[in-house]
Parts: sequence; structure tokens; C-alpha cells
Amino acid sequence: MTIIVVKRDGSREEFAPEKIVVSCLKAGATLEAARRIAKIVEGDLLRRRVQEVTTKELMREVLSLLKEENEEWYRNWIIFDRAVKRRVTEKEITSQ
Repeated sequence: MTIIVVKRDGSREEFAPEKIVVSCLKAGATLEAARRIAKIVEGDLLRRRVQEVTTKELMREVLSLLKEENEEWYRNWIIFDRAVKRRVTEKEITSQ
């Protein structure tokens, strides 16, 4: 089953768990933790038979898992998004 990710700009691409791994690593997660988070997210999407998911929905789930794993990694992600990507991620993930 192919899962399509709808990006912020409206473009679409196939879901790639490796992108979650890379993002988690950038936040400071260990490779093992990053892979585990990516597998949990992918498994959840497959279990729910999701055909499309937005980057915002993915980010919300990844950040929730990252926060459970290590609060510092979660904060690192938030800081990176604010400083580099100019996004206020914590507001994005709490708004529906």
C-alpha cells in the first residue's frame, strides 16, 4: 500500500520513513530511537489504512513520540524549526 504525504505547499510525495529517521537524528536522537519512531509512525499509518497524510499530521505524531523518548530531542526539533525553518512548530502541532 502506498501512502501519500501532502506537503505544506500542496505538493505530494510518497511516504518515506527514512525522512523521519533523518529529522529525528537532526534533533539529537540516537539512530536506534529514530528508527523505532519511524517504524511506529509507519505501522500506525498502515494499521489505520491511511492513503494520504499531511506533513502536519506526521510531525504531530513524530514529535509526540520524540517527546516521550527524550524531552531534549523534542526541544531541539522545536528550536531548529524556529531558527532555521522560521516555523512556530509548537503552535502548528496544537492547532487542528
